[in-house]
Amino acid sequence: MPSSRPSIRELREVTQAGVVERRSAEHWAGRLYMRPLSPYVTRELIRTPVTPDQLTALMIVVGLVAAVTVAWSGVVTAVVAAVLIQVYLLLDCVDGEVARWRQRTSAAGVYLDRLGHHVVEGAFVVGLGFRAGGGPGVAPSWWFTLGAVAALLVVLGKLESDLVTVARAGAGLPTDRETDPVSRVGGIRSLRRLVAYVPIHRLVGVIELSLFAVVAAAIDAWRGDLLASQVLLAATGVVATIVALGHPVTILTSERLK
Repeated sequence: MPSSRPSIRELREVTQAGVVERRSAEHWAGRLYMRPLSPYVTRELIRTPVTPDQLTALMIVVGLVAAVTVAWSGVVTAVVAAVLIQVYLLLDCVDGEVARWRQRTSAAGVYLDRLGHHVVEGAFVVGLGFRAGGGPGVAPSWWFTLGAVAALLVVLGKLESDLVTVARAGAGLPTDRETDPVSRVGGIRSLRRLVAYVPIHRLVGVIELSLFAVVAAAIDAWRGDLLASQVLLAATGVVATIVALGHPVTILTSERLK
């Protein structure tokens, strides 16, 4: 095991090499500011008995608290939820870094991490459904129903990506191959390239949603109603539907299953 008090440079070389560079492996917020920050937290954590799986479990708890918090109307709750999601992102970085530094990466850890992401991202959309309907203290409305349906579609879209690895493993193909995501069909390929320039699918990511929720809450406070939060939820449902329906088509017409 490497030393317990490494330099930040050494930590980055050991824990981030090959992770940040992988295509689609890192969220833009991770590349922009969280990966530069996370080694400072990781360096302190590797000196404690905390395990990578405990950090992942804490990540899930923080994400779920954010989902509950955003369900309540008001600017303050939206800001608190957004801050909690930033902590969630930080923990998502450091759990893997601690595991790689201690050479304790495991299939169980990867499974728990993936499961946590799906649960938190779905729960956050459900929270937005409550917010759009006036909050948990209000009788359930069709906004809550829309939030629940949108959450299922968000999780489905993410599972569709995970199932590529499952399918490749089941077919005896290497699961770590960087396969081409571009469709072989001309029309679909053009749409895929358009999405690369206008990434509407980012709207259904929990980090983006938490930031949009703050903006929507501020507009709601200014207007004195919930229109902005309702528009955000409706847009999330539309985008989640497009992703859930379009993603399998793109995958099946690309080289990702070859």
